[in-house]
Amino acid sequence: MNVVHNISQKSRTMAPKPVAKTATPTTVTPTTLSKRQAQLEALMAAAEKRICDSGLQSLKARDLAADIGIALGGLYNIVADMDALLLLVSSKTLRRLGEAATERTGHLPNATREEAIERLVAVAHTYLDFARNNLPLWRMIFELRLDSPLPEWAAQDQLRLFRHIAEPLSVIMPDLDGRALVIRARTLFAAVHGIISIGLEERLIAVPVQKLSDEIAWLTRAACR
Repeated sequence: MNVVHNISQKSRTMAPKPVAKTATPTTVTPTTLSKRQAQLEALMAAAEKRICDSGLQSLKARDLAADIGIALGGLYNIVADMDALLLLVSSKTLRRLGEAATERTGHLPNATREEAIERLVAVAHTYLDFARNNLPLWRMIFELRLDSPLPEWAAQDQLRLFRHIAEPLSVIMPDLDGRALVIRARTLFAAVHGIISIGLEERLIAVPVQKLSDEIAWLTRAACR
């Protein structure tokens, strides 16, 4: 399902869109803006690569600065701090997840109860495939621990994804009001996410990896009956 869920305020995943720490010069030329954007994109790409190679806990500002050929102090002219950088990486990952859900399920019919159920199953399968194919970055979304409150733009990035669940659910359960629909969507997401998360970690109690697709389809259909 589409992320992201009832995680605590401390563990939510993103930071303010404005990432520069230093004061903006009185005059900023297009060339300066272009250079800053290029540096930010390079920094995000370097962070993604290191997360994929070694995991979130191994990420260090000094290594990232070296990766893109700048001094450590220069990194903080691009982003305010490491939290801000990681929140932007998370935002990018969530955006890609949303694009995958739209591409794979947006065209599916949603007029009848049965059509809506099958669309929900497709959403669940999209989430599973995305998690499998982007495992380190997907895990990072839920591993981040932040001290500051989640910015509004970041909360909206997360909540926007729930429409992929809420739209078919509104057809399946038309008597739910808006708030009840949101809670039901979060409940269904949490159930599917839990199965996938435990399964991909291959814990002793996990659903076997090769059966994850079948079992989340069964769970989704069962929840809608």
